Amino acid sequence: MEINVGVLALQGAVSEHYHHLRRCGAEARKVKRPLDLEGLSGLIIPGGESTAIGYLMRETGLDRAVVEKSRQGMALFGTCAGLALLASEVEDGAANQPNLGLMKVRVRRNAFGRQRESFETMVNVEKWEKPLLGVFIRAPVITEASAEVQVMARLEEGIIAARQGNMLVTSFHPELVDDLTMHHYFLTLCES
Repeated sequence: MEINVGVLALQGAVSEHYHHLRRCGAEARKVKRPLDLEGLSGLIIPGGESTAIGYLMRETGLDRAVVEKSRQGMALFGTCAGLALLASEVEDGAANQPNLGLMKVRVRRNAFGRQRESFETMVNVEKWEKPLLGVFIRAPVITEASAEVQVMARLEEGIIAARQGNMLVTSFHPELVDDLTMHHYFLTLCES
């Protein structure tokens, strides 16, 4: 069965996610307006600038459409800025910080510092056999998660990967490494 997955294409690391999905055997589509969500099993909200992506989602009506599709069962995967957009609370956001409020987590943006403090490290995902290389660029961190959120990985600063139902989030950028493990995992959420 072919899985149709969208990549929110308003700003950020769109093409990298798109190519990873194609390499995983999924049918990938770039999403720029609510109509583009039709027929999708999942949507990736990529890294970029969370405030800019949020305002563009609001302008196009994608914010309401994504919330509605999520409630109907569409799986969501937020990486870096996508994590901040899915969070129910953003600690250090701008006034009127746009977010979808779907995942019951509190997030601190840029928790690891500015662009020049970007780094790579091996990430041990709970119950996975081998670690993944995590690329952290002005990355957020989950500082608090409700009981229904499954914590998948941590660093000293906080939670860096988590799942709630059919929603998956990472602080790091799995699309910037050759390893497809995280994208394959997301596709299993799209199938269920």
